[in-house]
Amino acid sequence: MVNGVRGEVAVMLAGTERRLCLTLGALAEIETGLGTAGMAALAERMRSLSARDLMVVLAALLRGGGETALADGLADASVDPREAAEAVAKAFAAAA
Repeated sequence: MVNGVRGEVAVMLAGTERRLCLTLGALAEIETGLGTAGMAALAERMRSLSARDLMVVLAALLRGGGETALADGLADASVDPREAAEAVAKAFAAAA
């Protein structure tokens, strides 16, 4: 069950419905993974993500949603890049 009040979203990744959430911990993980400090720098960096960056962001959002197993094995999962980008966008929109 997805908790929309908490900012959780349900997305399809690797053929299964997954839960993503932009928690404070996920935000800190994203800042660290992308080498940014502060919201302005993060917003700028999010405008042009590489594939590696997208994996960092998606893994943090998955962990925020309690999907640790997929987050930890994301490099080996068959996740479509468009699917991943749409999932990240959906999670950030839900947090706004």
